[in-house]
Amino acid sequence: MTSSGQGTSGQGTGVKQDGRSARKRRAILAAATEVFLRSGYLGTNMDEIAALSEVSKQTVYKHFSSKEALFIEIVMSMTNRAGDMVHDEAPRLPERGEVEAYLFDYALRQLTVVVTPRIMQLRRLVIGEVSRFPDLARVLYERGPARALGMLAGIFRQLDEKGVLDVDDPETAATHFNWLVMSAPLNQAMLLGDSAIPGPDDMRRHAREGVRVFLAAYGRKD
Repeated sequence: MTSSGQGTSGQGTGVKQDGRSARKRRAILAAATEVFLRSGYLGTNMDEIAALSEVSKQTVYKHFSSKEALFIEIVMSMTNRAGDMVHDEAPRLPERGEVEAYLFDYALRQLTVVVTPRIMQLRRLVIGEVSRFPDLARVLYERGPARALGMLAGIFRQLDEKGVLDVDDPETAATHFNWLVMSAPLNQAMLLGDSAIPGPDDMRRHAREGVRVFLAAYGRKD
């Protein structure tokens, strides 16, 4: 019985330690995200991250072997999370009379997830470090814009097969849809800063107008 009790106690301690370690890792990632987005890669130091996350510098290096490894983790996790928010909750494919509302909802979700201060700050940061981290810039592209275009091309291919849209080249149609919706808000936010990010009403207008023009080109005429 004594042996069994000791085993249970040890297991409980392990669980507590694992939970504490996970909390520290989350705290480090949250602090590092704030510092990197505010100060850039070169302006960030591990001492500031340790102080902000309320752990020792040694603990930071225990979870992340270097500043570079921590930076890569942040870029990948933020990019994946944004992509999941856009694509994982896409509703069922529409019938012909539902296509405009379906595309509007998709466009508005993409705008409101991507054109935000944090994602724009991340994009600016990665673009500024593209010579230092070319592979990371590729990851951002592949898991962000390229993933979106691939998902859209697949949707448009299925809608063409269902007779809802008239799409000869799904990849080109995806590019047209993406930039009809995203181009102006994205360029303004990237070049003019967070204050240029459109409000909710402007987001809805961009989404609605982008869908209208897209359907004028790809909507079924019969």
